[in-house]
Order: sequence, then structure tokens, then C-alpha cells
Amino acid sequence: MPEQVVMPRLSDTMTEGTVSKWLKHPGDEVKKGEPLVEIETDKANIELEAYASGRLARIILSEGQSAPVGQLIGEIALPGEEPTAGSAPLATSAGAQAPARAAVAVEAPAAQPGQGPKPAAATAVAMAPEAPDVLPANGKVRASPMARRLARELGVELAVVHGSGPLGRIQKEDVEAAAKNAGAGAPSAAPAGPEVETVALTRIQQTIARRMVEAKSSVPHFYVTMDVDMRRAMENLEELNDGQPKEQQVTVNDVILRACALTLKDFPDVNSSYDGGKLVRHQRIHVGFAVAVDGGLIEPVIRDADRKGLRALAAESKALSRKMREGRAELQDYEGGTFSISNLGMYGVDEFSAIINPPHSAILAVGAVQDQPVVVNGQLAVSKRVKLTLSADHRVFYGATAAEFLRAVKQRLEKPLSLFA
Repeated sequence: MPEQVVMPRLSDTMTEGTVSKWLKHPGDEVKKGEPLVEIETDKANIELEAYASGRLARIILSEGQSAPVGQLIGEIALPGEEPTAGSAPLATSAGAQAPARAAVAVEAPAAQPGQGPKPAAATAVAMAPEAPDVLPANGKVRASPMARRLARELGVELAVVHGSGPLGRIQKEDVEAAAKNAGAGAPSAAPAGPEVETVALTRIQQTIARRMVEAKSSVPHFYVTMDVDMRRAMENLEELNDGQPKEQQVTVNDVILRACALTLKDFPDVNSSYDGGKLVRHQRIHVGFAVAVDGGLIEPVIRDADRKGLRALAAESKALSRKMREGRAELQDYEGGTFSISNLGMYGVDEFSAIINPPHSAILAVGAVQDQPVVVNGQLAVSKRVKLTLSADHRVFYGATAAEFLRAVKQRLEKPLSLFA
């Protein structure tokens, strides 16, 4: 019988997903491990790979439609099988349920007689012959997930867009240019009056809104701010980057991230989570950092950040930021963080307070490094300063711990030799 395919669970918070883009035609040959469909989750667009080899039999969930985790979205006809004639698509409403067997594409179930367990990471998808063909006739359109999403929002037909990327891959900038030339304007919105328009939020924006309300209303935040002298750190950073190409340079954010990662080793409560009256202390230090993407915010995670040197952290943060902005995020890129950093200094923001991203117990907000007047040995001088604000979960640790942690980060930044070692 055909391999049933369901909407996979791609994060702990995901309850439903949206089909962003089918990557194959109905009847096309499918190889195990080959990308077949893009799913928009509550955090990113992710390409899913086929679990089994065969031919696409049909799609049940079309592009732009959503379904809860576990619901059937398509079928793959295995070698030697023919698609079932006249088979009707299943319901795609939120209340529809997938057959029990469909769970093999989400979680590895108990093995059936004569079969081994199927890995949860592999997910298969299929397309329906009766569904509208959403790709050009030659099926050769190559576009980044972000470009596809933007094309839908702006009403741009990808088949007529010239791609500037490798092998003619369409980038976000190509879609923007096509929309401008065609007068497509802004994303579609439903007019609500002569001076008002209503714009639908993306799934990522909806999730951010929901989670921020939950975090702010359920987590008892308190805030601690310190002013840090960054003169020596900036001098070391300038020397380190001297002669280096821009794509290989270390940033202020990388330096602060390393200072936090090293300090977290001495403050296990700050690297902890609150879970139903219990304190969960994480044994490894995984630091997330906020990255602004089109229509939202995502937090990639650098794992074992305390064990990596400054240049390694810088290279990994740049690579992760690029993946987030290009819509190529994978589950392992943003799951499992234990501490967060949010930096608005590049926008000229002096100081701000960030909202904790559960299950983390803290997030550090970083302002701009600026020249400020200071008194040194009774004399007025100018130094480079930055304001750091720690938002903390009062259920996990208290004001004294927050102050001691932030003071330790401050000391590392003001005497930065260990950070550049």
C-alpha cells in the first residue's frame, strides 16, 4: 500500500504546520532522503526529505494550507505499486485526524512485525494528481524558501522571475525587484476602511506574539543593568580584525557571547529552567542569539559555546545568521538553547529590556557601544561604554545572583585577555 505521509512535529512548540512549497510534480520519481516539500513551522521554513523511495501519488494538503501535527498530507506509491484510482483527498480541517500508521513520519513507533522502527527525522511527502500544478511546466524553478514566501505575499509569479543566485536560483532580492517592476507593492492585505488596512500575520509572527504574551504574563521578570567599559575590548577587537576580510571579522556580539558563555560555567542557576516547581540545571551551555528575519525573529543556538574560541564562535554565528535570513533553518539550529542574548546596538539603541524566551531563565539585552564621558582618577575622559541589561526569571534565581552574574560578565569584558585567548 502507498506510504502515508503526515504533518511532522518539527519543534516542541509546534502544533500545526503550513505547506510552503512542494518541490516535485505528481508522478515524479522520489528518492529516499531527497527534499520534497517545504513546511512553514512556528519558527522557520524547513525542507523535509522523503522517507521512502517511489513515485509521488498525490497531495492532500495544497500550498498555503495548514494542518495539525500528525494529519495525513499525502502519499508515496512504493516501487511496483500504482496510485489508487479515484481515491478521494482526506479532510484538511483542523479537526481531521490521520490514520495511526501515519505517525511513522513524525515519531518512530513500535516496530511492526517484520519491520524495524522508522527514524523520526526522516519525513516523506507526496502530491495529488488532481491538485493544481503549482510549478512551471518544466519544473526547473529554483528559489530560496524566503523568496518563495515573499513571492506569495507580493503576488509575484516565480516562473517569470530571473534568478541571480547560483544556477539561476531566485533570491529574495529578485522577487523584490520583480514586484517593484510590476507595481505589485506591499504584501496583500484586506482593507478595513479608507485609512486602515488589515495585514495577516505569518505563522512565525503569530507564534512570536503568542509566546511573548505567555512569557511576559507567566514569567516573573526582573531586570538588572550595568554599565561596562569596553575600551580595552574594542582595542583588542580592532587589532584582531586588522587586515581580515569582513566576512571573517569578529563582532562585539561575539565577544559578549563568549563572555557570557564562560561566566555561565560559574552560575549554574542562570543556566537553568523552571519546570513545574522544579529547577532544571542544564549541564551544557548552549547560547542563543536573536536574529531579525523578514516578518519575524528567530534565535539560532551555538552549542557548547563555552568550549569554543572567539573566532570559532564568530564563524558559527555568521553561518547560523545567514541560514536564518535565507530561510534554511533546521530544527537543530534553534532548539535546545539554555541562555539568550539580544543585541540592538547596531540600531543605535542605548539600552533596553528583553523578554525571556522560555524555557530559558534569563536573557541579556545589549545596547550600543558608544563614546561616553567618564571620570578617571579625578579627570574627565572619554571611554567606550555599553549598557547590559539582564532579564531574569525570579522563580529560578534572585537579585543577588543576577547582580553577581552580570558583574562577572562585566569583569571579563573590562579585562578581556581571556576572551581573546
